[in-house]
Amino acid sequence: MEYLQPRETSFSPLVPCQFEVPDQYDEDLFDKTKMTFGEHLDELRQALIKSVAALVLGTLVGLIFAQRLVIFIQTPLEAALVDYYKERGEEQYLEELEQRKANGEEVPENLQTAARDYGKRELVRENRMISRLALQAALDRGPAGQSVSAEATNTDVSLPAPTDLIPITLYYRLSKEDDPRLNTIALNMQEPFLVWIKAALVLGIVVASPFVFFFIWEFVAAGLYPHERRYVHIFLPFSLGLFLFGAGLAFFVVFQFVLHFLLAFYGWMGINPAPRITEWVNFVLILPVGFGIGFQLPLVMLFLERIGIFTVKIYRENWRIAVLIISVLSMLLTPADWQSMIFMFVSLTVLYFGGILLCVFMPRRKTPLGDAIE
Repeated sequence: MEYLQPRETSFSPLVPCQFEVPDQYDEDLFDKTKMTFGEHLDELRQALIKSVAALVLGTLVGLIFAQRLVIFIQTPLEAALVDYYKERGEEQYLEELEQRKANGEEVPENLQTAARDYGKRELVRENRMISRLALQAALDRGPAGQSVSAEATNTDVSLPAPTDLIPITLYYRLSKEDDPRLNTIALNMQEPFLVWIKAALVLGIVVASPFVFFFIWEFVAAGLYPHERRYVHIFLPFSLGLFLFGAGLAFFVVFQFVLHFLLAFYGWMGINPAPRITEWVNFVLILPVGFGIGFQLPLVMLFLERIGIFTVKIYRENWRIAVLIISVLSMLLTPADWQSMIFMFVSLTVLYFGGILLCVFMPRRKTPLGDAIE
């Protein structure tokens, strides 16, 4: 009988093999963590109860600070309305100066500069009609604190004749205290109460979100391997930071362009805005959330690369298609103004290439045979 001879190899018995053995996870290590389906349901029920309790406590805290939140989120709207009425005032003052110049009256040499100087004062002009007798009585009273003459108090309270009326221009400062047009309005009795409750719920979600994530993570972590838990510990703060950055960019920067774009149509149509508080609260929550979700793009790219759906090569070769998709998302996640679309488009494009760099500098670990460990 002929025996087979072993084939020669290049391995030397005196030289140990130099390669890294991938991490192995013994299934027996998790025997103690295995639970029945009923036990999983009980754990889920406890996690949901704890999460609801955290939301209730967070909402109770939010009820205390809801008024401050409503006032705070109106600051971009108030600033946009001030700029809107300043521009309208400049336009009206410029038209008045041009009319006075056409009538032969004395006006400043540079009408445009005079109109801009007027707008910098943040004053509102209001033309009124007043009777000559009432105006003379007001002049006779003199400055505040002086005595009033007998002739000034004996004014006629009857309606003046049209020929007795003279035009007068009143000035008051453009502020929420002096100009009611800068304040939001409510159209029904329960609207302020509902806005207060909605603001409290939003604050409650923000306050309770770390605890809710912890309770849900506590339930999910029992079924994850150690290397999967490590990913969550790294990516969760990163994801939260990107969301807050996107939401802050939308609230403090993009809102200014959106509001100026929308208010420009009011001036073009000759309509004065009367913003409703409920509609503004709903609007102020949509755009920051859209930006926050859009800023998760690098993490989504890294996740898809880690699980093997896409590679860095695919990301690089198909960047034109990605830019096209980003432009479509920018139109869907923003209002109809081009400024906010450009802001989101540029931001997501930068984040897309940042996601490529993230995949390059955080590649998957591989064995010497080319298989991915993770």
